[in-house]
Amino acid sequence: MIKDSLFTIQRGDRWHVISEDYSYKTDSYYTILRMETEGKRVEPSTAALIDAFVVPICLERAKIAGIPVCEWEISQAYVPLPSIIYGLNYFASASEFFVVYDNDTAKEVIKHLTNRGKYPFCYQKLEENAEIFRCIAIFGKTSASPEAIKNIAERIYKLFSIPLVKMAFVKTGKDYALSSLSPARYSHLSDDERSLLEAYISRQEFL
Repeated sequence: MIKDSLFTIQRGDRWHVISEDYSYKTDSYYTILRMETEGKRVEPSTAALIDAFVVPICLERAKIAGIPVCEWEISQAYVPLPSIIYGLNYFASASEFFVVYDNDTAKEVIKHLTNRGKYPFCYQKLEENAEIFRCIAIFGKTSASPEAIKNIAERIYKLFSIPLVKMAFVKTGKDYALSSLSPARYSHLSDDERSLLEAYISRQEFL
């Protein structure tokens, strides 16, 4: 699995497209779009990809599906402390977020993410002692994750059907809440994750 590799797997009447970058206008996005126009049942869908990687839309869809999510707000300047901040401009990626604890840092981050106030941003206020937990899901399965995360990952896969995705959660006490979804690079996979993905690609693992 080298950088920018794209794989298509057929299981029954359904196709699965595996990629480390599903961004709009990428080869993987257009591959899925072409298969949709050909009338094939393909996962993930282009609509699911657009929704999954825009933080507010992702969280609202997940919330409606009963998945625990972080409370969020959209702002042009104000942000409570501490918070997680995501950009919402055309070039923003949910994989790039910032945790701010003081006003000076928050001002610099907001200036960067909003291009000096041209775009809004999304923030999620953090409770005291909250922790950020990140992991990768492969067809809804995670490696070496808490049981609560494994259950949520399966539900996220049922909702968006993204074969390879990075998930960010906020852990408060024993509870986990989804913060964002973003593409996952092959180079970031652990040995166990790489083995699991290769098993799916070689048809040794079944959905």
